Amino acid sequence: MTIDLRGRSAMADHMVIASGRNARQVASIAEKLVDRLKQQSGRSARIEGKETGDWVLIDTDDVIVHVFRPEVREFYQLEKMWMPADALRSATLDRMRAEHAAGQTGKPEN
Repeated sequence: MTIDLRGRSAMADHMVIASGRNARQVASIAEKLVDRLKQQSGRSARIEGKETGDWVLIDTDDVIVHVFRPEVREFYQLEKMWMPADALRSATLDRMRAEHAAGQTGKPEN
């Protein structure tokens, strides 16, 4: 999920919120993202929380990425803090539809 922060926060222009299935996957997603960012743009990012893998924060200055384990993401609910209510409802419906479709086909939605 991407949240536009322009005009709402001085810390970044965009926030990305993602999940991994477990701590190992969360750490791997974060590590791969930082590596690709460095390879493709030559930019370094600051990273915190990779050791525990519950919640990894990646700061690229203009984009902040949060990668969570599902339980941790549900607990903190950053989407509710940062998204306007109508956008949050729409994103929630989209996620529910994707989960429903994945359940019918047996394959996860990307």
